[in-house]
Amino acid sequence: MNTTQTITNRFSKRTGQIAILIDPEKSKNKVQLKELIKKAQFAKVDYLFVGGSTVSREDFVSVVSFLKENSSIPVVIFPGASHQISKDADALLYLSLISGRNPDYLIGHHVQSANEVYAMDIEVIPTAYILIDGGTKSSVAYVSQTTPIPNDKISIITNTAKAGILQGKKLLYLDAGSGAQQSVLPETVRELKQLNSPIIIGGGIRTKEQISELSVAGANVIVIGNKIEEDIDFLLDIQSFIKESHLN
Repeated sequence: MNTTQTITNRFSKRTGQIAILIDPEKSKNKVQLKELIKKAQFAKVDYLFVGGSTVSREDFVSVVSFLKENSSIPVVIFPGASHQISKDADALLYLSLISGRNPDYLIGHHVQSANEVYAMDIEVIPTAYILIDGGTKSSVAYVSQTTPIPNDKISIITNTAKAGILQGKKLLYLDAGSGAQQSVLPETVRELKQLNSPIIIGGGIRTKEQISELSVAGANVIVIGNKIEEDIDFLLDIQSFIKESHLN
């Protein structure tokens, strides 16, 4: 098992990095996927995250392999279940859903996949995964049968994050869920930044202004999913943000 933490180090280096979330279940058309890769590389996107709530092993492995063959962007697994793993990826976010109380997503899926993951030459990043209420019933909340933390309950979110860090998690991932009406609040990010742990924010991010606000607040990586699926040209806004952030 590779112990070098290159992706972890990259996460930590700066705020405002961009990840595109690719759901293999929605990415079976390889022509469209190749076009997405081309535009993501043009925009200088930092990472390609791969995962979904209801993805088969076959589709998952196929998409990860395709991304590695056709892109130079690091591929990071954002797993929805124990079978969503691939030796071809650059890193695996080893998620524990600590905002919920479902033992399957706290440790169950980890036990199921541990033997295979342990044998892989892949960077494994222990990640505190925290669901935040984005105003809609997300797929993750439904599948995991857990209740997200209310968006404005910053003290509960912070205490949950602290518990994850005390357990040894190397990364905080706050997710408002797919198709969220509201993203994680910038003030929440500012509060968590004091914990000195890399922060990933996903869900409900649909504008360049939101990306900028979360970046300024201290988010290391900002994940865009649904918006790209609906409007691939949003990558031009992302390119503009990346260009401006590198100039500052």
